[in-house]
Amino acid sequence: MRDENENLLTFGGHLEVLRRMLFRILGVTVTLAFLIFIIKDIAWSILLAPSEWDFVTYRYIENVIQWLGIDFHFEKYVVEMIATDLASQFMTHITTSIYLGCLLASPYILYELFCFILPALYENERKYSVYVAVIIYSLFIIGVLMSYFIIFPISFRFLGTYSVADKVNTMITLSSYITTFTSLTLVMGVVFQMPVIIYILSKIGIVNAQILSKYRKYAIFIITAVSAIITPPDVMTCILVTLPLYALYECSIWIAKKVNKEEE
Repeated sequence: MRDENENLLTFGGHLEVLRRMLFRILGVTVTLAFLIFIIKDIAWSILLAPSEWDFVTYRYIENVIQWLGIDFHFEKYVVEMIATDLASQFMTHITTSIYLGCLLASPYILYELFCFILPALYENERKYSVYVAVIIYSLFIIGVLMSYFIIFPISFRFLGTYSVADKVNTMITLSSYITTFTSLTLVMGVVFQMPVIIYILSKIGIVNAQILSKYRKYAIFIITAVSAIITPPDVMTCILVTLPLYALYECSIWIAKKVNKEEE
């Protein structure tokens, strides 16, 4: 009976630690979301920057092409953005602030989760878990940045300026812009975890480098299909997503080879 009470107390102690951790995470996230809500001008200038014709990505491409000796400039364009509901701007402001708050709080959230599971790990597992956590977060941020600087602005430029006739003007709702922006950044952050997933699968013996190499052509087809599903319906964006995903697949094959050599 005493052992059961001690185990119950230990379990209750873990629940208390978990509760405090969740409250800290919630407090940090809400605080950051509130600060972002207050600095509306700065936050929305960053959010709406990819919709501008002179976005930093376009300027960089122009500088590279001009460095090669070619006089090239992107054409100016203007895409109007509207709000169709009375409360749509206010509600979009709130939801976007929460999304950005979670994104900015993600390092702290990862740190809290790591501290929570740290006592249950062996000494050698702690070292590897730090590496894995850093790699997972780094890949997620790379995916988010790639979406912000490359995939989303080019997709917006293509779809926003596309017209079937001169009489048809394109006007995009604010909610549509933010929904596409957030979903694309989150999806890219998740799909960039492919090397980590392959590493884990290789460690437990489900896949190896030979299998990945053998089914490379099928992987290309699947990657292209996934890219077409998660991106807006245009060929250019699909290609921009497919290329880095395929590069990650080749990187995953190299990782699987390293794991196989270590196992041997």
